[in-house]
Amino acid sequence: MPFVNVYYSEYQLNDKELKKVSNFIHQSLIQHFYIPKDDYFQLFLPYPPQHFFYDSQYLLENGEKRTDQMIYISITCGQERTIQQKKKLYQSLAEELSTHLNISTNNIFITLNETLLENWSFGQGIAQMVNQKEEK
Repeated sequence: MPFVNVYYSEYQLNDKELKKVSNFIHQSLIQHFYIPKDDYFQLFLPYPPQHFFYDSQYLLENGEKRTDQMIYISITCGQERTIQQKKKLYQSLAEELSTHLNISTNNIFITLNETLLENWSFGQGIAQMVNQKEEK
């Protein structure tokens, strides 16, 4: 049930590259979070480069730096994943984006926002992830 927001510099990725990023994210979620193949909800949001402020070296090792080509992946999901699954997801995304789209791993910023199952509705005004027996 992840919902993914991807923020990127408006001139950084073309439509073909956006589709690749989307596919890499989805495949990594399937592989490491074991989501169903059809659990596919993503929103890509370009931003003007002058609207993104960041420190170029915060928590990077060996004097590495970020550039204006940062891509920020925000994933809202349930709370049932292990720390190991999360680490594997981060690593997988960084490797795929770096290898196939020439995005420096320094520029790949990922956050997970975990939420309870009752906080989701996939339409029809129904909390589909909540067992109906639990509501009574």
